[in-house]
Amino acid sequence: MPTTDENKRPGIAARYRTLPSTVFALSFVAFLNDASSDIIYPLLPAFLALSLGATPFAIGLIEGFAESIASILKLFSGYLSDKFNTRKLPVFLGYSLAAVVRPLLAFVTSWPQVLVVRMTDRAGKGIRGAPRDALLAGSVPAENRGLAFGFNRAADHLGAVVGPVLAFILLSYLAADPQSPTAREYQQVFLFASIPVAIGLFVIVFFVREEKRIAPEIDRMPIKFSLSQFDGNFKRLLFVVALFTLSNSTDAFLLLRAEQSGIPPAMLPLLWMVLHFSKVFFSLIGGDLSDRLGRRSMIVTGWLIYAGVYVAFAFVDSAWQAWALFIIYGAYFGLTEGVEKAFVADLVDDEKRGTAFGFYNLFYGITVFPASLLFGFLWSQFGAPTAFIVSACISLVAAVLMISVSARRQ
Repeated sequence: MPTTDENKRPGIAARYRTLPSTVFALSFVAFLNDASSDIIYPLLPAFLALSLGATPFAIGLIEGFAESIASILKLFSGYLSDKFNTRKLPVFLGYSLAAVVRPLLAFVTSWPQVLVVRMTDRAGKGIRGAPRDALLAGSVPAENRGLAFGFNRAADHLGAVVGPVLAFILLSYLAADPQSPTAREYQQVFLFASIPVAIGLFVIVFFVREEKRIAPEIDRMPIKFSLSQFDGNFKRLLFVVALFTLSNSTDAFLLLRAEQSGIPPAMLPLLWMVLHFSKVFFSLIGGDLSDRLGRRSMIVTGWLIYAGVYVAFAFVDSAWQAWALFIIYGAYFGLTEGVEKAFVADLVDDEKRGTAFGFYNLFYGITVFPASLLFGFLWSQFGAPTAFIVSACISLVAAVLMISVSARRQ
């Protein structure tokens, strides 16, 4: 029979209200930054191709280099934030770099200049990523960690909804012909995109609080730039995440498949927005469930949903099916994105979390690029159904192997 305490266990809304101000501040900054980024991102390929004459190879080169830089820097910034016992500073510096370089897109005249700007912008993401996750993990007790990361991811995805809407409004207002903007009109939109991330800097300074860890404890446990300081359980987690990521190619392939199923190209931005609404909803639910039911079970469930969605995409043949699958696809994100980060925080000591998040992002980064290459090769050589089924099989293997990762620190 349930006890009085169990009967009075707070609901999800009440639990969110108990989160500390630092979680809300970091999440608001994530919302502002993603809104800023997604004002630019949907317009950038057209700007590069139509206004600057960039080839598809050049566009792929820009984004590939940019994301690679971010993945590598997350490893180093996480380690340094542990070594020097500070996380708020690299978070501020990372967002500051984005605030400084994004307005420069308003003045570029060639695609190599865009490459430099994007690489610098993503370098800022690399500098702030792991320290921010470690700061977020350290600001809440373990029983609310999934809730905090889920809320942060939800805010991030909400920014991805708002950003394209703001881009559409700005382009409609600034462009004489919104259907065919000039280079200068694109650049005026890019200039406005720097405003939200600049506001985020003030939020970090005045509302983000960092509790300093005790120096003597750190002196007794020196931080090493090596995986050897982590146990085998954490290393298994990194391997399994890397394996799953090999199945997780760019979502551009899903959009292409949706178009093949009968969704008109003009509706694809709306489909993308629906996906992000789904991510917001399920991120809020998934983080809370991981606190109650366990991180590992949520990750396995999310990966199984992913596999099911990919198998379904192999055989999708109507527009309504594609719409339904994109909504379900959002559940995979909600049950895994923030939960995986909370799981990393659960498995390592606080003074090593920056380094741990750095390795987590590195292992993700080293397979995310080949994942898209593999998927594209399979699609080109054997057809879309084969590519989707192979990806689903890889994710199923990863889900089974995740069971071998202990849910508790060993």
